[in-house]
Amino acid sequence: MNDLTKLAEEIVNYQKKHDLTDADVAFGTHLSVEKIHNIKINSYTPTTDDIQRINNFMRDHK
Repeated sequence: MNDLTKLAEEIVNYQKKHDLTDADVAFGTHLSVEKIHNIKINSYTPTTDDIQRINNFMRDHK
């Protein structure tokens, strides 16, 4: 995972820990599945709102 951004790595680790798909994270964050996937493969730079939604989801759903 050396080429992943910190956020992408956090998402991947969170998904592994909680056995979640990109669709699960997308539903919980109200972002598109494509956006979650693209963040994870570093082909999309998330907005401040995207980051906040993802962080809130991971914080509130431990």
